[in-house]
Amino acid sequence: MITSVVMGDSPDPAGRGPLPDRLGRRTRVPGVTSDLDLALHLADVADGITGARFRARDLSVDRKPDRTPVTDADLAVEDAVREVLSAQRPDDVVAGEERGGTAGEGRAWVLDPIDGTKNFLRGVPVWATLIALVDGGRPVVGVISAPALGKRWWAAAGAGAWCRTGDAEPERIGVSGVRDLADAYVSTTHLGTWVEYHSRESYLRLIDACWENRAFGDFWQHCLVAEGVIDIAAEPIVNPWDVAAAQILVEEAGGKFTDLSGEPRYDGGSALATNGHLHEEALRLLQK
Repeated sequence: MITSVVMGDSPDPAGRGPLPDRLGRRTRVPGVTSDLDLALHLADVADGITGARFRARDLSVDRKPDRTPVTDADLAVEDAVREVLSAQRPDDVVAGEERGGTAGEGRAWVLDPIDGTKNFLRGVPVWATLIALVDGGRPVVGVISAPALGKRWWAAAGAGAWCRTGDAEPERIGVSGVRDLADAYVSTTHLGTWVEYHSRESYLRLIDACWENRAFGDFWQHCLVAEGVIDIAAEPIVNPWDVAAAQILVEEAGGKFTDLSGEPRYDGGSALATNGHLHEEALRLLQK
């Protein structure tokens, strides 16, 4: 359950008064709840760390057991966010990519400190911090902050999906009205993952049926679906922290989000985000 308040009504982690928004203004922000207020503050904390470490010459990079990279910034962001959550929501579970944890049936914060770490460490500006609150197995708050792109997206259950670009005012966003796959724009992260985890042929069936395809990848493609810029984002392999925030964003934008079996869940191991109109046909083509 999330409780509605105005941005700035909840105390900061040190108890010094209202939390400012990302521009430092204690103003009303559309669609804010107390949990969303906190999630936006967590994104500010993360942005302060990632912004300082992006393209840093002394960035430290290690390889995890699954051979994916992790930087000192990934670890610093997750540790900082966990510290705030331990003060603000001590009874909530925290599950993060780097420090572990499992979201159960209660309230859990699901974190990806840097989604797109390979981009981050090579200086490509397409990366983001993903923060989601899951309650009863469903994402109810989501924030995706991509400071190098000058973009932040957020959503809360029943409050719509929103985006801010740079210093502009937040705008409510919504999915496209495209109803024919022949007119649809589709994206994935990496074609090779379809070979390893699902079926290359099934993804090729989908892109052959669509108007255009790209590999915008990771969080960005789901945000583009929510904005109505593209119509379908499909991934054969994901972790819960990769898409928990994306699920609530796409759903609140009027779209549909499921795994590749058609279940509306963020933890099914795969993901399909669409404008809703194209979902069932895309699912059909993606079957092995």
